[in-house]
Amino acid sequence: MKFLMFVCTDSEPDDDRTDDIDAWVERADARGRVLGSALVEASEAVTVRVRNGELQVIGGPFEGTEEAIVGFDILECKDLDDAVDVIRTHPMARIGRIELRPFRDLNLNGDAA
Repeated sequence: MKFLMFVCTDSEPDDDRTDDIDAWVERADARGRVLGSALVEASEAVTVRVRNGELQVIGGPFEGTEEAIVGFDILECKDLDDAVDVIRTHPMARIGRIELRPFRDLNLNGDAA
């Protein structure tokens, strides 16, 4: 199964150490990490919407958001338990939060399988 892992900041960190991210990446690569990257500051983001046929491009993250997505990874794991086991040691699990979502399987018509 493929999972998308959003790495986010959090207003209530457990500690502030990020020194072992490279070690986590090395271990995760060996277990099925497919792709990942850090992102630029949220202040450089734009939010894009279309309302009433009008394009809206707003600077920054979605208004009112306290936490920000700071990176992502795509994991290939046997199941959700395996994916949780891979991310439980990620440094941002202590100082931020990690949202994990399985990819939806789609058939050739684009419908959920």
